[in-house]
Amino acid sequence: MELRHLRYFVAVAEELHFNRAADRLNIAQPPLSQQIKHLETELGVELFHRRTKRQVQLTEAGQVLLQATYQILAQLEQAVCDTQRAGRGETGTLTIGFTSSVVYDILPAILFQFRQRFPQVNLVLQELTTTQQEEALQNHRIEVGFCHPPLKDNHLSLEYILQEPLVVALPESHPLATEPAISLHSLADESFILFPRHLGPGLYDQIVSFCEQANFRPNVMQEAIQMQTIIGLISAEMGIALVPASLQSLKRVGVVYKPLESAMPLAETAPLVETAIVWRPDHTSSVLREFLQVVRRYVNEHRNHPQLF
Repeated sequence: MELRHLRYFVAVAEELHFNRAADRLNIAQPPLSQQIKHLETELGVELFHRRTKRQVQLTEAGQVLLQATYQILAQLEQAVCDTQRAGRGETGTLTIGFTSSVVYDILPAILFQFRQRFPQVNLVLQELTTTQQEEALQNHRIEVGFCHPPLKDNHLSLEYILQEPLVVALPESHPLATEPAISLHSLADESFILFPRHLGPGLYDQIVSFCEQANFRPNVMQEAIQMQTIIGLISAEMGIALVPASLQSLKRVGVVYKPLESAMPLAETAPLVETAIVWRPDHTSSVLREFLQVVRRYVNEHRNHPQLF
């Protein structure tokens, strides 16, 4: 039994007339009658009572087959639709890694736009450091990440999407908290809170190098993995930190954010913290391709934003 036989059968069952069914199918009436006869022979039952040579009536067996065929054709149509939607990246699952700093700016906006366009895609989010994202991509535990380059693995595909300056986060009781801007030199004797280097060597080295240009190495008194934890420790007056400017969206009682003074030697200009999307070039599902397009569209639409590329 072929699918076309079922479609022929439905046409005759609905028209109850071979000539009208043949016209509907754009075929001649004799071949249609022959195909229906072959179908009855294959099933071993009569599907139609022949009232005349052309006009027919469904048998009880024919009525059962008609209802079953409606279900088969509906399931087939749904299968075709689901397959096409999956091919267009409209359904499926996407696992995304992200550093904590992107939660306060670019990531929520991108996720909102993607879900508006593809509500049937299941997004699985994992908060990971840059190093952890590299490992997760290599082990196929995530499909795309939002990280801070540089990366160790130069085989990964990477696109820069955001750059932002560092700012100083410090307790509101700190003597410098009332200053409109803070000189980097004034932080030489401060206790710094910083994440372990192996979790984000790129950003870590930027911060240390920036301080060294001002003739001091940061005195790291406390380490914390997540930016939220760093800000929490600052509120407890455990120290100060240099953090991406987007963290100013993280409001915490007892913490203030201050820009670094711009009137300093060019060599000591605050470095720009870069954020990029990263993925495996050998694993680009339809869903991932659509997600990358949403990210690129968002960046293009906000290109005049001073922090976006």
